[in-house]
Amino acid sequence: MIRRAVVVLAVLLVGLVAGCANPTGSPAGGAGSGAAPTADCGPVTAALTDPDVTPLDPAPTPLLPATVTSADGRTVTVTDVGRILPVNLYGSIAELVFSLGLGGNVVGRDTSTTFPAAAGLPVVTPAGHDLAAEAVLALNPTVVLADRSIGPPEVLNQLRAAGIPVVLIEAEQTLAAVPAHIRAVAAALGVTTAGERLVTRVEAELAEAARSVPAGAPAPRIAFLYLRGTAGVYLIGGKGAGSDAMIVAAGGVDAGSAVGLAKFRPLTSEGLINAAPDVILVMSSGLASVGGVDGLLKLPGVGQTPAGQHRRIVDVDDGVLLAFGTRSGRVVQALARAVHSCRPAS
Repeated sequence: MIRRAVVVLAVLLVGLVAGCANPTGSPAGGAGSGAAPTADCGPVTAALTDPDVTPLDPAPTPLLPATVTSADGRTVTVTDVGRILPVNLYGSIAELVFSLGLGGNVVGRDTSTTFPAAAGLPVVTPAGHDLAAEAVLALNPTVVLADRSIGPPEVLNQLRAAGIPVVLIEAEQTLAAVPAHIRAVAAALGVTTAGERLVTRVEAELAEAARSVPAGAPAPRIAFLYLRGTAGVYLIGGKGAGSDAMIVAAGGVDAGSAVGLAKFRPLTSEGLINAAPDVILVMSSGLASVGGVDGLLKLPGVGQTPAGQHRRIVDVDDGVLLAFGTRSGRVVQALARAVHSCRPAS
């Protein structure tokens, strides 16, 4: 339940906190800056050079009908992909559909789907994680793609009763699961060949991201904090939170996992000090919700960590960090640039 609550809150946060410059005046975290590590270079925003999805070109032609096995074991036949509704808590399913070249067929979005190509679509999850049946039916979708992170189940059953094919995708949010999710979405939409093209591209981008981690660089201890200052919610991520996978992929050590934490746990002064992060990773609007870096440093234990002492805070846009979609390679690269761009001098 904690994991679900965390992601539910996370997708409600939208914002961007600007990074600061390093002492030389060059952009902190900029690619190829070559700046020597300094002690107090301040916060960095791990921004994507291009925040939008990149669709396959040429776009595929669906071969229908497509009969697939939904993640809940149901056999579902899709006969029309002219009006697609992809929804989950992370925005990842919509990201896959757009990347497959079928974004022009998408009729609505969830709250966490924030990339530019989809931003103008109507939202069908006004509560953040619950589908509004009336809003969905008003869009007259010909297929709904979802996973178990979205609900309630009664609404999904109501859509099925209305004759709308509902295909559930496995809900595992990890880098390793991205290819399987692509294949599942592609199969449901009748574009399996395009799915393989997209898998090849995404795997190549993830491999490139792995190569972007500076060779021989020390692996910083990084703690991911989920912050919702207006609600008084302060959590630290650990093993299996999703943030741990991104931290490791970017060449870091997940500080929460290193001290035995799993999923998300309430932030305590003792726990954070024991985790001793060199870098604190946050979502951009979460950082804004506590008053920026100065407000973050007032939270329990933050100022007593190496990260707090050197103001080593990295923020990432809320819509990409835990999405685990087709932009994951770019996210890892941006995160690697940010966490390795400036380190406390040894």
